[in-house]
Amino acid sequence: MLFDPLAASPALFIGFTVLLGLLIGSFLNVVIYRVPIMMDNELRTECAALIDPEATLVAAPKFNLVVPRSACPTCKAPITAMQNIPVVSWLALGRKCANCKTPISARYPLVELASGVLSGFIAWHFGFGMTALAALIFTWLLIALTMIDFDTQFLPDQLTYPLLWSGLIVSLAHPVWSEGAAPVLPSDSIIGAAAGYLSLWSVYWVFKLITGKEGMGYGDFKLFAALGAWLGWKMLLPVILFASAVGALVGIVIMIRQRKGGDTPIAFGPFLAIAGWLTLIFGNAVVERYLDMFVRG
Repeated sequence: MLFDPLAASPALFIGFTVLLGLLIGSFLNVVIYRVPIMMDNELRTECAALIDPEATLVAAPKFNLVVPRSACPTCKAPITAMQNIPVVSWLALGRKCANCKTPISARYPLVELASGVLSGFIAWHFGFGMTALAALIFTWLLIALTMIDFDTQFLPDQLTYPLLWSGLIVSLAHPVWSEGAAPVLPSDSIIGAAAGYLSLWSVYWVFKLITGKEGMGYGDFKLFAALGAWLGWKMLLPVILFASAVGALVGIVIMIRQRKGGDTPIAFGPFLAIAGWLTLIFGNAVVERYLDMFVRG
C-alpha cells in the first residue's frame, strides 16, 4: 500500500507531515491574501447590481485562489516555482523580491513555519490515521481564519462554513481527541454547533441592547459554532473562558501601548481559534485535572 511506510514509521510520518504542512502553509498565504479581496469584489458587484440592476457590468478580470498567477505586489513580476519554495526561497532571495528587490514580509515564511510545525505536532500527538488527518484540516483552516481576522476583522463564510460542516461530518467517526476523553458523538457535535452560535449571538444582543454598540461580529458566532461542532458542547466553556481571558489581556496591553480607549476594535476570532486548537489537543486533560482538584479537596 502507498501509505504503509508512513503507518509503519512514526518518524517518517512526522517528517512527511511537516513537509506537507509547509506546502499547505504556502497555499494558506494565498488564501489569507486573496479571500478578503474576493469578498470585496463580490460585495462591490452586488452593490452595483442593486444601484442599477439594468446596467451592463463590465466583466472584471478573473480573480480567485488559482487565477491570476502569484506575483510581486509591487512590480507585478510573476513568482516562479523555484521562488515559491516554503521558507527556503525567502531566505535564498535575501528576503527581497528577485526582480525589484522590494522587501518580502517575514509573515509569509512565519505562516508556512507555523503550518509545518503545528502539522508535525499533530502527527506526533495523534499518530498515523484518520484522526490526524481531521486534526490537520482543523488546524489549517484555523490558521487561515486567524490571519484573515487579524488583518481585516472579518471571518469569511467561505472558511467558517467548511469548518463547521467538516466538524459535523467528522463526528460521524466518533473521534476521541485526547487521552481519556469520551467520543464526540454526532449529537454532541450538533448541540455544540447550535449552542456555540446561540451563546455568542445572545451575548451580542444583550451587549447591544445595553450599550447600543456591537461587541463582536457574526463571524465570531459561526466560528464558535464550528468549534462546538468539532469539540462537542462540553468543551465550549473551556474554549470561551480561555479565549476571553487571553483576549482581555491582549486588549489591555494594546490599549496601554497605543494609548487608546476601550473602543479600540480587537479581533476576537484569533483568540477563539487558538483556544479551540489548544482544547482539541489538551482540553480534556485540563478539564480532568481541574475537576480532580475539587474531588480531592
